Amino acid sequence: MVAVDTNVLVRFLVRDDVKQAARAASLLRAEEIWISKTVLLETEWVLRSLYGFSTHSLAGALRALAGLRTVFLEDGLAVAKALDWFKEGLDFADALHLASVEGATQFATFDRKLAKQVKRATALEPIPL
Repeated sequence: MVAVDTNVLVRFLVRDDVKQAARAASLLRAEEIWISKTVLLETEWVLRSLYGFSTHSLAGALRALAGLRTVFLEDGLAVAKALDWFKEGLDFADALHLASVEGATQFATFDRKLAKQVKRATALEPIPL
């Protein structure tokens, strides 16, 4: 299994460098690929911030990537839940943090908008500070 860096996923998804995109695609076809949640976070940030991907496009691209037969995600169930919440309007990083919570019953934040979203989307009791 091969763990990949953010830049491999970005080249694969954006194809802005033909040679690197071809090498990334070849790797994703030929090998089992491990993608960590931190690499997904970075990939989302790069595609949104530097390439102007919309939420809809991002969610679709990340879901398609996760659906490749050679791709294995760290905590795939949490990532799937986070992508659902992201598509519904939650920030991807916030959604992934919330989907990854285990054993907590409350969530503390200074972000009042996020506190409202937590209450609607999860079983956690938000504690706005």
